[in-house]
Amino acid sequence: MVKWILFTILFSSMTFASFTLKASEQPCLIALHGLARKSGSMNKIEREFKKKGYFVWNETYPSTEKKVEDLSAVIQEGLNFCKSKNSKNIFFVTHSMGGILVRYYFQNKKEDALLKTIKAVVMISPPNHGSEIVDAFKNQSWFKWFNGPAGLQLGTDKNSLPNKLKSVPLTIGVITGNSSSDPWFSYLFKGPNDGKVSVESAKLHEMKDFLVVPSGHTFIMNSDDVIKNIFNFFENNQFLKDN
Repeated sequence: MVKWILFTILFSSMTFASFTLKASEQPCLIALHGLARKSGSMNKIEREFKKKGYFVWNETYPSTEKKVEDLSAVIQEGLNFCKSKNSKNIFFVTHSMGGILVRYYFQNKKEDALLKTIKAVVMISPPNHGSEIVDAFKNQSWFKWFNGPAGLQLGTDKNSLPNKLKSVPLTIGVITGNSSSDPWFSYLFKGPNDGKVSVESAKLHEMKDFLVVPSGHTFIMNSDDVIKNIFNFFENNQFLKDN
């Protein structure tokens, strides 16, 4: 009887230790919405990743109230959340300007311990080289009011903030659309675009893979195909080849 009790206690301790170890390895996702949007725009991604066992940080930040340099501080909040979960496998999914925040935040980050925890980043429709819409309307009062200081930083000229950023040491995949959700802006673009960002602008020199899907900028993050490809990139550092 005594041996059975000791065996039960030992087995229970081993099982708990195993569960704790697995919990510490549970991946953590930081989701960043785009300009003039809120966390609700990333809710579907949040739900799908929670189903897969991810911790998920998906919070609204004041995207139209500050410049990119200041807004990027929100990333630390996401990292703190992941740290509170003891997760050492951190992933990012960003929509639109969210990708620019990640690029800015990691410009000069050289802490090996931090960088080793960032396993992959998927940017959805990022204006990595700016947007022609900003070029066209940046001097209009309605545009300034609606998009705020950060929106004015996202032009396509060589001195715009996105075009002055350096490469970052992260594993990045980029997904963008070629079906406009804003056809009234179509005349501003010379090539394929999603209504807000051109396919060419979304590309990034250091990206590991690139995928174009038939979606518009506004709701591309809700595409089942996009979410499926995000999962695949996180697991294999590449998108599915049957798209």
